[in-house]
Amino acid sequence: MAEPDPDWIEARLVAARPRAIAALLRYFRDLDLAEEAFQEASLRALRSWPKNGPPRDAEAWLILVGRNAALDQVRKAARMTGLPEEAVISDREDVEPGIAERLDAADYRDDILRLLFICCHPDLAATQQIALALRIVSGLSVGRIARAFLVGERAMEQRITRAKARIAAAEVPFETPGPMERIERVGAVAAMIYLVFNEGYTEADPSSERATLCGEAIRLARLLLRLFPAEPEVMGLLALMLLQHSRRAARFGEDGMPILLDDQDRTRWDAEMIAEALAMLDKAMRHGQPGPYQIRAAIAALHARAKRPEETDWAGIDALYTALERRAPSPVVTLNRSVAISKLQGPAAALALVEPLADALDGYFYFHGVRGAFLEQLGRPAEARDAFGRAIALAGTAAEAAHIRQHLDKLGKT
Repeated sequence: MAEPDPDWIEARLVAARPRAIAALLRYFRDLDLAEEAFQEASLRALRSWPKNGPPRDAEAWLILVGRNAALDQVRKAARMTGLPEEAVISDREDVEPGIAERLDAADYRDDILRLLFICCHPDLAATQQIALALRIVSGLSVGRIARAFLVGERAMEQRITRAKARIAAAEVPFETPGPMERIERVGAVAAMIYLVFNEGYTEADPSSERATLCGEAIRLARLLLRLFPAEPEVMGLLALMLLQHSRRAARFGEDGMPILLDDQDRTRWDAEMIAEALAMLDKAMRHGQPGPYQIRAAIAALHARAKRPEETDWAGIDALYTALERRAPSPVVTLNRSVAISKLQGPAAALALVEPLADALDGYFYFHGVRGAFLEQLGRPAEARDAFGRAIALAGTAAEAAHIRQHLDKLGKT
């Protein structure tokens, strides 16, 4: 028998991880123990599969091997602490065939959703949610997550450990969620996945660990869509991220400077990714239940369908942002709509729209950058300099700051 390609084995382990850990978590109700059990099963797979070939059902194999390994660990600990003998604590009827039957009959959707929901528990800060999901669900190493967040490995390990401790203290229930709670969980998971995507979206270096978070978020969204294939907002989320990620090769220059949408080389956009996203968005919209992710995806789709910047349907984009303001009102949504208004009605109308947002968005980099651009277009250089100066002070990356300095240099020449 030919030995499986090691890369193939790794791919199967990565694909099986969410379902396997979810089942182990349901069984042991301990996140650390479930993770350790899966790691032990993965090590045994790396030793066994090259010799014996892959099992017919890799996920069930990993679950059973991981469960047995964890039970051995629990029983050894029990003997060392003076608990009853093995014969007393063992479940003699719980043999492997019965376990396999129960695993086959289990509702894996609720298992995995529970795992995802635990990772984005409301008691956790957003950064902890993202780090925990990347570690537990995606299986990224602590070192890789730390590099993506530009922090030390020890600091990230502590962040993840604290997140697990808060989850344990919260005593998250393990029963199957009802329909209403399931809807809430899907929304929470979708929000966490989009946070993961945005962490990678602003990164200028495509080879960095941080940039890979976009691909990981898309993988998590595909997982969520497999759990809820008829949920239009999950389709909208995935379509949105695909459309945004399709521009990755054109969004930054070789010097790391961001390239505005109108200036991007659209031939470098990923046509295959766009086609998948547009088909998925059309499928979502046929449900007749437009939500925020679908509307955002529809806005991105209008940009994607424009072969040239001047062909962009700005009236359609304005209408979609207006709909988004009604469904998910936010100063940031209004700020984004102002760009469409500037294209349709000019910078004065756009500036009038954003000025009332000053208090709410005073600490937001893009507010001051957009406002400075409108002031620059209106021939008000002194006010534009002040706005751009504030933007630089709030820039989150060197590329953002450098982009604003270009505007300031241009103003200096006028």
